[in-house]
Amino acid sequence: MMKQLILASQSPRRKMLLKQLGYQFSTLVADIDESVCDHESAKEYVLRLAQEKALAIFDTLTVEQQKQSLVLGADTCVVIDGIILGKPANEAECIETLLRLENNQHQVLTAIAVAGYKAVNTTDVPSKIIETKVNFKALTVSEIKRYWQTGEPCDKAGAYAIQGIGGQFVTKINGSYSAVVGLPLYETTQLLAKSGLPTTIQNNS
Repeated sequence: MMKQLILASQSPRRKMLLKQLGYQFSTLVADIDESVCDHESAKEYVLRLAQEKALAIFDTLTVEQQKQSLVLGADTCVVIDGIILGKPANEAECIETLLRLENNQHQVLTAIAVAGYKAVNTTDVPSKIIETKVNFKALTVSEIKRYWQTGEPCDKAGAYAIQGIGGQFVTKINGSYSAVVGLPLYETTQLLAKSGLPTTIQNNS
C-alpha cells in the first residue's frame, strides 16, 4: 500500500514545490519552539527544526495512521558570518538584515526530514541539509524601504523572497534554487523514495 504523505508546514511555497513533484499530500502545522539553543550552530539548528516538525506531527497520529504515513518536515534559515537571520518584525529590522546581505555572499540552509513508522526521536528520522550560496548586489536604504512597503519581506527568513520581488537583488547562486525557496526538489524526492514513497516516475528498486 502506498504511504500517505503529510507535509508538516502550511508554507505556500513548500506546498507549491511538493505539488510540482507530483505528490498527493495533506498539510498540518507543527507547533514547536523555534528558538535557537545555546551554542547551537546554524546547521544543527535548521536540522533540529526539520526533524522536530516531522516528529511533532507524526506523534499526533494513531498507531494505524503511523504505519501508513510519512511526515515531511522542512526548515530554512539564512546565515551570514555564522549569524542566523530571522524574519524581520518591522522596517528597521528589515533594513538591518538586508544591509548585512547587500554586496555580499550569504548561505541559505534548508533541512528536510522524513518521519515514518517507529520513529521515536530525531535519530530515527532520515534527514539532509542543503547549503546554497547566494550573492547580493549593492543596496541602498531607500531601496530597502521601498521593498519593505511591498509587504514581501515580512514573513521571510533573511527578509527577502528569491522567487518574488527580492529575486532582483540576487546576482549569483551556487546550489539549489528550490532549496532557497523552501524545499529542495532533488533531495526531497530522493529522501522520500528511500523512505518508501517514490514519485510517479520513479520505482522502488
